[in-house]
Amino acid sequence: MERGIGFHCEGCWLYGVLSLPANVPLSARGVVMVVGGPQYRVGSHRQFTLLARELASQGVPVLRFDYRGMGDSEGDPRDFSDVEADLCAAIDTFFTEVPGTREVVLWGLCDAASAAMFYAHRDQRVTGMVLLNPWARTEEGAARAYLRHYYLSRLFDRGLWTKIAAGRFDLAAALRSFRGLLGKAARGTSAPAPATSQPGEAAQAVSPGLPEKMLDGYSRFRGHTLFITSGADLTAREFEALASGRGWRRVMRGKRVARERLRDADHTFSRMEWRDQVARWTADWLRRW
Repeated sequence: MERGIGFHCEGCWLYGVLSLPANVPLSARGVVMVVGGPQYRVGSHRQFTLLARELASQGVPVLRFDYRGMGDSEGDPRDFSDVEADLCAAIDTFFTEVPGTREVVLWGLCDAASAAMFYAHRDQRVTGMVLLNPWARTEEGAARAYLRHYYLSRLFDRGLWTKIAAGRFDLAAALRSFRGLLGKAARGTSAPAPATSQPGEAAQAVSPGLPEKMLDGYSRFRGHTLFITSGADLTAREFEALASGRGWRRVMRGKRVARERLRDADHTFSRMEWRDQVARWTADWLRRW
């Protein structure tokens, strides 16, 4: 059962959709989907809509909504670092509209996962997070991920060697790009991040201090977390490298942290079997604690 709702946030109307269980017991633990930019409440490949309906069919109420300035909601556009008021208003509304709810889990992909990390520790109603391919972009980190994973895979790409043999490969340009990435990986620069084919990334600005802000927020959070990463995604690889480093290792272990990795999946889980696996992991994890 789905129902459209509207609610206020600092003088603007925001709009979303509640997915509610029908003919199954209502869980006291609900889910609020945090939408990464630039997207609206449906999500890439309708993932948010399909996941909300699946969770509701298992008794879990779900709210997905548009930030101010996105989709149908009023107000000026804003990025993931400035949505705390939006999240708070959405959770307020969720508790009002779904009596019996006692706690919520924030579910977010890419920079929505980062936004959830910023917010969760400030709101005691948030007891869990599902974070997919968190956006932790720095130029240095992106360059290292690109060098480690893209260039290595290209060495074993038959198409590349076919181009080289046919004289259709610009070796000089490739070497310039490679040297540039080496420099960024070694020290970081103010130049733009490497080009990427992943949706949404080209429009993202580099955020100095982003990993530190994520760690600060996440280390204050006392709830449960499920991390889901994609094997064929440089954003995920960059976060995995970050999470294995000093400071992060301490907060990434323990009974309250679960991790899953979908080996062949891309950034937005574009195939049905990947989205279905994410839905199964989410539903199983919600019942586990």
